[in-house]
Amino acid sequence: MPTEIVHVSPGSVADRLGLRAGDRLELIAGEPVIDQIDYQALTSRSRFDLVFRRGDETRTLHVRKADWEPLGITLDQSIVSSPRPCANRCVFCFIDQMPPGMRETLYVKDDDWRLSLMMGNYITMTNMTDAEFERVIRRHVSPLYISVHATDPDVRTRMLRNPRAGRLTERLRMLKEAGIRFHCQIVLCPGWNDGEVLDRTLRDLGELWPAACSAALVPVGLTKFREGLEPLTGYDSRSAADLLDLVEPFREAFLRDHGTRFAFPSDEFYCLSGRDLPPDEAYEDYPQIENGVGMLRMFETELMMAAEDKPVASTPPRHLVIACGTSVAQTMHRWCDTLAPEGTTVEVLPIRNRFFGESITVSGLLTAGDLIDQAGRVEADAVLITRSMLRADGDLFLDDMTLTQVQEKFRSPLRVVENTGTGLWRAISGLEGW
Repeated sequence: MPTEIVHVSPGSVADRLGLRAGDRLELIAGEPVIDQIDYQALTSRSRFDLVFRRGDETRTLHVRKADWEPLGITLDQSIVSSPRPCANRCVFCFIDQMPPGMRETLYVKDDDWRLSLMMGNYITMTNMTDAEFERVIRRHVSPLYISVHATDPDVRTRMLRNPRAGRLTERLRMLKEAGIRFHCQIVLCPGWNDGEVLDRTLRDLGELWPAACSAALVPVGLTKFREGLEPLTGYDSRSAADLLDLVEPFREAFLRDHGTRFAFPSDEFYCLSGRDLPPDEAYEDYPQIENGVGMLRMFETELMMAAEDKPVASTPPRHLVIACGTSVAQTMHRWCDTLAPEGTTVEVLPIRNRFFGESITVSGLLTAGDLIDQAGRVEADAVLITRSMLRADGDLFLDDMTLTQVQEKFRSPLRVVENTGTGLWRAISGLEGW
């Protein structure tokens, strides 16, 4: 269906060719334009024909421009289609474990390769037709972020509860042959895709290197809202340590043979097992930081550098409380005990997640209600919380309370700290201008 041009930039290529608002775009280089991916790819060329309709008349323009020079038109927003929904019923789906009555956006299940390319969202590729997959190849979209979970077709089909899930390895090979790179995610469910299944998955993905760039190993997140769902077991200190022991020989061998460890366990495995975080160099270029892989190590590195670059000899006597998830609490205590300036005491207060269930231990999934119940009566010069508890584009907590509403329930001033080592140092050192 033709897409309307709503604006033409003055002096642009499109303007010089005579295009104007109200014209309807039909074809670029002989292809219909389905979405912005198509538009950007097809107009990046230096020479192509553009077919458009003005009123009842169809016209063709022969476009000549520099490679990647913008064409200079803005298309109607209908070309930005809604995210494509997930077609799976994964046994570990976190959204299925959400309580009712929360804001609608928290229940959206997208599985859209376009968002994978543009935003790094992980996709399963089970909702892609062969024609759509061919478009991915044709557009050479790279890198993609792919939820693998298992390369054994039967295991993946059972986990995703989708008969199309078993085609994964075939499609990954096609991506490699097309020169498309991809990062992988493996959500680990004990008894489902760990042990020998995980060993096979890593070996299969390793054979696709360097197209397969990395694999994140993430423990399944289980809330208390699982009535009627598949019974699953989470990780504890022993099973987390076993997982680390299982993957380390693979990582060492891959590093020796290819110069990269390829498989990266998430920070939560180290927190659960009580083991020290690997050194900075073990995370290489941090390819899986958005999966919680190396986030604590990067945070600590930034924190130490900030403390070294901007030392503070002493501050007026202050008592600070850091309210955080239980998984990071011990590490946070060590940081603050080492770095707190003279005159400043820092208490780390682990907040148990009673909203989702205490097996959810990360700070970013804490709610306002749990903060108020467990930290609201604390007496301190300030209670510090991480910005990751708030919605990215506002000041709402997961349970829809605003920062202002939460502050009204606190005895002490509530301060939001940027989720970086530098942000924490500025807060505990007094550099923010208390």
